[in-house]
Amino acid sequence: MATAAAAPFSARPVRNFLFPRTVRMKCRFIFNPRSGHNARNPYLLDEARRFIRTQGLDASVEVTERSRHATELARRAVDEGCAMVVAIGGDGTMNEVAAALVDSSAILGLIPCGSGNGLGRHLGIQRGGAESFATLLNGRVRRIDTGTANGIPFFNVMGIGFDADLSARFNQLHRRGFRSYVTTTLQSLRAYRPKRYRIRSRDLAIEESAFLIAVANSDQYGNNCFIAPRARVDDGRLDLTLIRPVRVRDALPLAVRLFAGSVDRSARALCHSATDFTIDCSEAGYFHTDGEVHETAGSLRVEVKPASLAVQVPAAA
Repeated sequence: MATAAAAPFSARPVRNFLFPRTVRMKCRFIFNPRSGHNARNPYLLDEARRFIRTQGLDASVEVTERSRHATELARRAVDEGCAMVVAIGGDGTMNEVAAALVDSSAILGLIPCGSGNGLGRHLGIQRGGAESFATLLNGRVRRIDTGTANGIPFFNVMGIGFDADLSARFNQLHRRGFRSYVTTTLQSLRAYRPKRYRIRSRDLAIEESAFLIAVANSDQYGNNCFIAPRARVDDGRLDLTLIRPVRVRDALPLAVRLFAGSVDRSARALCHSATDFTIDCSEAGYFHTDGEVHETAGSLRVEVKPASLAVQVPAAA
């Protein structure tokens, strides 16, 4: 049940700039009931419906039923003329919805309510509540880049190595959140063995063992864990962070740097910015895109598509 703080719109109408009554811009909300906080307390579904009603929007809410369903619903929304499609979920839901909007005129709206909310945090969009709904009305459109890994889009971070192994474990959790993330990370640390990679870009060619390799569009995984502190979503580039094999005594200092936003100054890290990367590994394995895990035979082509997605962000962001 929604609390008084979670239901601001019936008591405090928001000035409507994006959806003026004379224009009646069509909008679609896509709600993932299994995402982060939605799985424990789905009040945002009622909030979205209340928001539509109190603001007099030409909009509707769709609920996802399976993996990748949000992409199907978002594509249908674009085909039906929706000018904005709003993802209510975590980074996985964001990825599924955004994938359908790349290179289209439709705007992505975000009501972040996952366990990490990396892209939302980077863009200054508050976790689900009054501020994130208000951004849909009073914000501004910002065009951001899209990354692709073997043709699969990502908007926050993709990774290979421990990064992907952790994502696979995290996706199997029945209960998520910061504590679960830390516990799962520690368990994975004990089990994971680094691999050797060859990385190439226009001005980089290295071969090195790595604990993980992340290629980031935004600066963080989520939860203010900054894997690429200098990354920006609209600079036309991607930021690669390679973490060298981590010993037990390295783990805590590295974690401190990740949360302090200074991993790029660690002796355990190699950082590089480019428009594309080729990452080769002698072993087949997994990689992830915004937490979604995929198989790879051992070679990844990672590229940027500049200014390919429109996102509604806070006016002051």
